[in-house]
Amino acid sequence: MLLWGGLAGVVALFLFVAYFVAQYGHETRKLVRYNPPLTTYIFDRNGEKIANIFDKENRAFATFDEIPPQMIEALLAIEDTTFFEHRGVNVDAIFRAIVKDIKAGKLVEGASTITQQLVKNTLLTREKKFSRKLKELIFSLKLETELSKEDILERYLNAIYLGHGYYGIKTAAMGYFHKPLNRLTLKETAVLVGLPKAPSFYAPTRNYELSLGRANRVIARMHDLGWVDDETYNTAMQERPEVFDETLTQNQAPYVTDEVLRRAEVLYPDIRTGGYTINTTVDLRLQEAGRSALSYAYDGIISRALERDKDANASQFEQLNGALVSIDPVTGEILALVGGVDYTKSAFNRATQARRQPGSAFKPFIYQVALDLGYSPATELVDISRTYDYETEGSEKKWQPKNYERDYKGLITLREALVHSRNLATINLVTDIGLSRIYRELSRYQFAGLPKDLSLALGSITLSPVELAGAYSSFAADGVQSEPFLITSIDKHGTHYDAQPKHREITSPAQAFLMTTILRDVVLRGTGRASAVGGIETAGKTGTTNNSIDAWFAGYSPSVETIVWFGNDDNTPLPKKETGGRAAAPAFRKYYTQLLHLFPQVQRKFEMPEGVTKVERNGAEEFFTKASPPPVEKMPSEAEDGLLF
Repeated sequence: MLLWGGLAGVVALFLFVAYFVAQYGHETRKLVRYNPPLTTYIFDRNGEKIANIFDKENRAFATFDEIPPQMIEALLAIEDTTFFEHRGVNVDAIFRAIVKDIKAGKLVEGASTITQQLVKNTLLTREKKFSRKLKELIFSLKLETELSKEDILERYLNAIYLGHGYYGIKTAAMGYFHKPLNRLTLKETAVLVGLPKAPSFYAPTRNYELSLGRANRVIARMHDLGWVDDETYNTAMQERPEVFDETLTQNQAPYVTDEVLRRAEVLYPDIRTGGYTINTTVDLRLQEAGRSALSYAYDGIISRALERDKDANASQFEQLNGALVSIDPVTGEILALVGGVDYTKSAFNRATQARRQPGSAFKPFIYQVALDLGYSPATELVDISRTYDYETEGSEKKWQPKNYERDYKGLITLREALVHSRNLATINLVTDIGLSRIYRELSRYQFAGLPKDLSLALGSITLSPVELAGAYSSFAADGVQSEPFLITSIDKHGTHYDAQPKHREITSPAQAFLMTTILRDVVLRGTGRASAVGGIETAGKTGTTNNSIDAWFAGYSPSVETIVWFGNDDNTPLPKKETGGRAAAPAFRKYYTQLLHLFPQVQRKFEMPEGVTKVERNGAEEFFTKASPPPVEKMPSEAEDGLLF
């Protein structure tokens, strides 16, 4: 009878376990098909990390082959010496724990194997109940039938939390020690495998000495087991490794990071959890140069305003902000992208998201159209005032534009009109060519929202700094416009994206060079003099909109192009007398001064392409091409020669 009772008990237990597995066994699939959230990494063009991107868990995945044998030995020594001998549960240890638990009347001692710890940490709650423990045992037994020992170790070492926001052994190694797994010392390895017991308590960034003490116990256990020799033991016990205490994101360029994610999420919605590697065009050295240059000019604007108004205070300039975009005009690669003066105060990216009127910084596109239609830098334009009648909302209006200087030159060469940013000469040029013709020719640049009236001549279109950078590349890159791009590649196992740069031919190298010579004069003796940098040729154009709401400088050297913008976020006017030449140009100068320091080998002179002729004209150099020949000299009349018949 007793035999039948025992047999019935065994059958009942078997049926219970079978029922339990049938009801809950599917939950182990999460570990069998292990796909944890992984950190995405953003790098600059030189392979330097810009940021770590993750949702809730900062984790880099390490395959079993990446994990050094020494780390496996250290882990087993302190956590589960018989790991390769049991089938997920250590029965002897369980019986010892049960006895102690019964005596105490509650769960006081664990006997978890690594398999059980993995199950507990990934599939179950941490509550200390017998039902939870039963699930843990059954899931562990089942998992060992579905995964190899190596698979279980791989998942364990990637799943565990190791303090300081680090999940997984690879993440912690790079975070705490700035080392890949294969370069860790025994002491560093022991620090890491000692953390799962109490990760926040033993984190070396929090309790360094306690962490080393725990590591020493790991090393001592390995020594007792004969897994390390005396010399290795003694050396490791004396070591005091350097530990790095860093923010989890390590975000060195937040405006760049935000823009990269905004663009990458279009391609890969799981970009924050998918463990991608994103390579960008940005150079962190130039990014910092751009940030400091923008801050320098920003401080200058405030300083001048305070000098002019002794009753003013810095709090009045909370709306003031700026942006800087620097690109390689030939490739379109964005080298620096600064969306504001201080990201901690405003994350809005003015370099890519703010659309503002460029003012006179737009004029070069109109003048390039004129050059391509046969005008030359020496062609004379009419610089006089005209009144234009127009109708708006059913009422007649008059528009009488003026030059910034409030004067008129009568006749002025095309070169001088652009060098000194003459509004009236530009409007009259558009009128002479014809607004519809100008509009049609400008369509090659693929501007969005071109206004269909004469205000176009004064830059009434709205553009973001990065859009203006793309358009200006046609001047800086021999007539070929490049679309600015930020991401060169996105990689993940089985997934790869490569950027496809976009270029369009606007004009010939010779015609573009004519514009460069004019914009070079803008810097040397025109409205952009404050942008000039010793030791390198630059070309550019200032832009200031009505009431000084926007201030721009758009310019380039032989190999780098940069756009700077300043304005108030609420579209109120800048402080008095602040123009593109005064507010934005100093940031350009500061940036290129740093660029020369960082890259002294950078090209410093513009090269004149074939098809351009340089001549002496009226005591100065002038440049012509076959498409933009010298103006025809007027022949004197017969009356003037006294040849009357």
